[in-house]
Amino acid sequence: MQTAVFNELFPLFNAASPETLEWLMSIAVEHEYPAERAVLMEDAWGNAVYFVESGWVKVRRHIGENVATLAILGRGDFFGEMAVLDESPRSTDVVALSSVKLISISAQRFIQTLFKDSQLHHRMLQLLVRRLRQTNFRFQLRHQPPAIKLINTLVSLGDSYGTVSAQGTEIFNIPLKDLADVSDISLEEVTKIMEKLQSKGWIKSDPRNQVLYLSNMQQLAHLLVGRT
Repeated sequence: MQTAVFNELFPLFNAASPETLEWLMSIAVEHEYPAERAVLMEDAWGNAVYFVESGWVKVRRHIGENVATLAILGRGDFFGEMAVLDESPRSTDVVALSSVKLISISAQRFIQTLFKDSQLHHRMLQLLVRRLRQTNFRFQLRHQPPAIKLINTLVSLGDSYGTVSAQGTEIFNIPLKDLADVSDISLEEVTKIMEKLQSKGWIKSDPRNQVLYLSNMQQLAHLLVGRT
């Protein structure tokens, strides 16, 4: 992978110096996992930060005998940084939703790079704050109708990881149970809302190709205005 492609693919490295990018590419390790394969396990010590080159993963946590999906990440995002930054065991699992290609950077070298490049350090803080703001926004929606919670999830995924196609913004056809967990609503509610959105023509599901088209992102985003 060339430096320019690496820089464009991962927003974290937009502010990194050319020297930092060359260094990161020289130490990065590539991985491939099939769908449903565990990438990271809860309680394991953080020995690397991972970056999603392609595909989709879900972050989940065990709650008693149950498992809940906390987040869904796609191309260009990263995970595993919390255990590295605070030097503690991982608090969540990460599982491949689709076949996925990842790049990892060892914990020690990632920390060294943050210390060497102040712009990269600052960019890391910006992205962590953005995640916190997204979490706060979801919290503000906790008393909103289930449809608003689910639409917020879909719009966020489309904005963050979607690709524009002739049929709309294209994202992975995420299992309904995972959408329910992330949106903090029931599986039954997700099923009914998705059927209604499809009947309106605002989304289109293509299970065969594992694709969900957000056919009318503008209308979906409009429904969220004034909801906080």
